[in-house]
Order: sequence, then C-alpha cells, then structure tokens
Amino acid sequence: MSKTGQLTLVGAGPGDPDLISIKGVKAIASAEVLLYDALINKQLLKYAVSTCEKIYVGKRAGSHSSTQDEINQLIVEHALQGKHVVRLKGGDPLIFARGKEEIDYAKAFGIHTDVVIGISSLNLPGYYGIPLTTRGINESFWVVTATNKHGKLSTDARLAAQSSATVVYFMGLGKLPEIVSIYQSLEKHDTPVAIISQGSLPTAQVVTGTISSIIKQSAGIPAPALIVIGESVNEYLNVYAPVKTRKDEY
Repeated sequence: MSKTGQLTLVGAGPGDPDLISIKGVKAIASAEVLLYDALINKQLLKYAVSTCEKIYVGKRAGSHSSTQDEINQLIVEHALQGKHVVRLKGGDPLIFARGKEEIDYAKAFGIHTDVVIGISSLNLPGYYGIPLTTRGINESFWVVTATNKHGKLSTDARLAAQSSATVVYFMGLGKLPEIVSIYQSLEKHDTPVAIISQGSLPTAQVVTGTISSIIKQSAGIPAPALIVIGESVNEYLNVYAPVKTRKDEY
C-alpha cells in the first residue's frame, strides 16, 4: 500500500448479498475504513474486520444524506492517513453512480485507486426471467437514467422510446407518468412494461402491465425500482402471472 493509502470502489450488487464478487468480499475484508451506501445489503458489513471503521454515507430522499463533497472529503481524509478506504456502492460503482467523481477527486491528491465491478441493477430483468434481447423481436437495449442531474426527465427517454429496443429506465418511478406520456404520443399504448421494485431483496416485486395500464398497476410500489419497457417483456408474461413477488431466502 502506498504511503498515502488507497481507495477501492466496490460494487455491492443489486441487493442479494450473494451477488457480490469474491474480489469484492476480499476488498471489504482488507478495508481499514468502509464507506457504505444506503442501498447495499447490511449483511455485507460482516466481511469487514472488527477494527475497520464503518461509516454510513447513504444518500436517500427523505432520510439522512451525505453530500458528494462530504463523501469525497472522507475518502481523502482517511486515505491521506495511509489507510485503505473501501467505498461500497450498490450495483456497479461506475453505472449511474458517482464513482468516477470519487476516483478523480482521490487521484488529485495522489491517492491510488482501484475498482471492483459489481452486478448492476441493469441485470435485474434477467434475474426475474425477463430478457433484454429476444431473437426476432429486438436487436438491442437502451439503458437510460430517467432523472438527470437537474431533476428533469432525460432527453434520451424520447429517443429510446422511438426504437424497437428494450428500454431500461433507472431512477424512473417518479417520472413514470412522463415516460408513459412519451410512449402514448408514439401510439405505443400496448407496449409491455415491467417494474422491478426492491432489486433482489426478499421484499422485491415485479409488477407488469402495458403503457396504458402500468400507472394504475404499479400504484404504491416502493422505490428503488427499475422500469423495463419493450416487447421482450412479453417473454416474461408468457410464463408468469401478471404480478409476481419474489421471496428468496438467503
């Protein structure tokens, strides 16, 4: 380890604690300081040694929230003391996360950085048997953050809706009426939709419908949630009931 310590960004996966990599577990075990998010499964904290300082830096609406500047400062403060800082982030640290900002900030202070990739929420449709691509139906998929840095619906949402691709919307539950409106304006009222709530946790739910029905069907479903829109969702509907709850035991 360098004199100025080290930062390792670790992807914790989409909820199920078994969906973290062996390399990620090893990184947690070597941490002297562990900065962890709200969306990580707390069972992962058991891999840290007893002397590791665990600091919650979760960012969730309506609850305690650390700013990105505060997180960056914590990383540098501890790394400059020669410590190994592990930043444990839900999903993958470089997919719709701010891992790149944390890396750049640490590097500006001469701190060595590593990344341990994680299973992204992008993979959740497959976890529930929903294919993102289906031979003869679609040849690609889009992944769009529904909410941009200004809190507005991404301009890519309309571009994605015009294609035949499966579209996966991150952070889109609050923007669902706007997303539905775009598809309706394109006369895609019967396009299948699946909403995956609570990732791969035991409380997870998959709610399905069409553009015309999904707002009513998904009323009250809790965040975080992933929205999947496209004809490939029919492959799920052909096998499962319209509403399915997954209750796996770890």
